[in-house]
Amino acid sequence: MKQFLALLFLLISTCNLHAQNKLPELKVKKGDRYISDQNGKPFFWLGDTAWELLHRLSFEEAKMYLKNRADKGFNVVLAVIGADFEGSNVPNKYGDIVFENNDPTKPVEKYFKHVDRVVEEANKLGIYMGLLPTWGDKFSKKWDYGPEILTPENAKVYGDFLAKRYKSKGVIWVLGGDRDPENEKHTAIINAMATSIRKVAGGSQLITYHPTGASYSSKHFHNSDWLDLNLVQSGHNFRNLKNYTMIRKDYAKTPPKPTIDAEPRYEDHAINWKPENGYFNDFDVRQAAWWSFLSGAAGHTYGCHPVWQMFNNALHKPMSFAKTNWQQAIDLPGAFDMGYVRKLADSHPWETLVPNQEIIKNENPENGGYQIGALSAAKDFAFIYSPLGLPLSINLTKFSAKTLLVYWFNPRDGSSLKIGEYGNNKTEEFKPYAAGPDTDWVLVIDDATKPWAGYNLKKQ
Repeated sequence: MKQFLALLFLLISTCNLHAQNKLPELKVKKGDRYISDQNGKPFFWLGDTAWELLHRLSFEEAKMYLKNRADKGFNVVLAVIGADFEGSNVPNKYGDIVFENNDPTKPVEKYFKHVDRVVEEANKLGIYMGLLPTWGDKFSKKWDYGPEILTPENAKVYGDFLAKRYKSKGVIWVLGGDRDPENEKHTAIINAMATSIRKVAGGSQLITYHPTGASYSSKHFHNSDWLDLNLVQSGHNFRNLKNYTMIRKDYAKTPPKPTIDAEPRYEDHAINWKPENGYFNDFDVRQAAWWSFLSGAAGHTYGCHPVWQMFNNALHKPMSFAKTNWQQAIDLPGAFDMGYVRKLADSHPWETLVPNQEIIKNENPENGGYQIGALSAAKDFAFIYSPLGLPLSINLTKFSAKTLLVYWFNPRDGSSLKIGEYGNNKTEEFKPYAAGPDTDWVLVIDDATKPWAGYNLKKQ
């Protein structure tokens, strides 16, 4: 009897553990510009770019990386199964390659056992894995290693294999991989893989597409039945790159779909790939994140140049002037700052925000200090970002509430500073406590009667 009870307890515990590790399914309801889970809760995508995670790291290293990202508030990690850095021919840490004889219909079981463990670990930590079946060079070599091994026929088989293997996991399928389709064959490959995954997964997993630099998934697939949300890649060309123009373009499309900047300027990346121009820093990644979010994005994806390639100077040649080992780069300040974006978003019903520049009444030239605002559909709260800490003149008559609680949110450390309460009968000027480079601020204006009013002040 004792043995039976012990066995029963073990079985129940195992089932409970499995249930705890299973993340809610993510959905995009028709007409929504945001993602929600199966319970209807809005999901703010906070992604990190870890392209070489499955190829270059051991499981113990991957665990360390994933724990670091979960602690900082990331809930999506993007990684490539058939990786960029000669992923078809160079084995992973355990000596395994992804396919036999570069044949996508012959996946190597030992390689995928490692992928299984990393996906499980991510899900256990509350992270959805944004899995790229292969990097784009596997159907369009261009500037990368290749070889071009995907065809419409084997892409369908490979997609079926992936979908069946991971259909019960917290996975988001990200097709493409820094490529735009350039001919009918490329498009047929993507459609075959997407259709195959959708046939198995149904509506239980999201599917999207990662385009090349300065491009959009919507350019090629917006009206495809399988595309749940759009991604843009604003890229790494220069400081103050206006990624908000790309988000606005997607936001205006019909039918509405969520859009996210999936590859903005990376922290610790040489500007325009030239070290003499300097390297993008924490301000650059914050500016990109807030600009895109308040222009209508359903979240944001951060990237750090040494981290995506899992650079280790004892093992690898640096790609594009990487200069910091990934173990140190995971704690660069910009990674912490991304968690503060999600902190402010999740403290409010952010999914109701609508981009709104009309509430900003001061002069607002489109340079590095360009101020961007969003006002909720009910006009009961707003976030306005001032990259250089310049004063904001806000038309408070646009708000529905008679009493407004106003405070500054510091995107550099997540703290908040109360300004005071105001009526909704005129335009008011608000001056941040500091101005200049690296002194960006977010002005928060709340209906004082709402439950979220001053939330971040109360939680300090």
